[in-house]
Amino acid sequence: MPPLGPLDPLWDPAEELACLLQESVPPEHVDAFASAVPVQETAHDAFEADHSLAGLEQITAQLSPVRPPTPSHRRVSPRKRALTPLQTGSFFTAALAAVIVSMVSVYGGMVTYDPLRHVAEPRTPRHVVGWWPLLVYGPWMVASLSILRAALHRRRAAHSWCVVLLFSTIAVILCVAQAPRTITDAAAAALPAVAALACFQQLVRQITLTRPPRQAAPRHRNVTPSPPPPRREGSTPPIQ
Repeated sequence: MPPLGPLDPLWDPAEELACLLQESVPPEHVDAFASAVPVQETAHDAFEADHSLAGLEQITAQLSPVRPPTPSHRRVSPRKRALTPLQTGSFFTAALAAVIVSMVSVYGGMVTYDPLRHVAEPRTPRHVVGWWPLLVYGPWMVASLSILRAALHRRRAAHSWCVVLLFSTIAVILCVAQAPRTITDAAAAALPAVAALACFQQLVRQITLTRPPRQAAPRHRNVTPSPPPPRREGSTPPIQ
């Protein structure tokens, strides 16, 4: 690029700014602009500079005011706080409880599979008798998942608990019916279903402790009693 030459000594920034503003003014204000800003002959004439500044002030007064920036309605996402050692231990305990509950439930299903299958053998075809225990533990699993989902959303699941209790009772009764008529054998047959139910209930308790329920707002507001009407003179007081 060629080297830059010296600046023009006759160049006046105020005059150039006035020309730029003259191009942006509407046609109806051209006459006012022409009368307000005289043409400058020299850059060092103080009298002409004062008139040009006065014309600039008049032009800027005629321009529309700048609107203030409207506040945005976007929500600023809060920063995520780091987990404290207490919260970390709480989540670790809940995860460990979930693993133990899964192991107990799988083992209990394996133990109770044969007694439930023997119950259905005389009344069910042989090619589907192996799937018959699913009629007991299928609704149990679906209701258990519903309870876990409700616990994560901090809601109650009374109907799902009723389904879990009902099919756990059915599993206990059917397993005890296939066991020998002794107290030890009956207890051993009923223990898998009862242990799985107890462990699952404790898992739900772990989740609710990790995510405590929200405090519900009071439905009814305290209404201040209105003062009694003024008693007229000569009237008898009300009987209390």
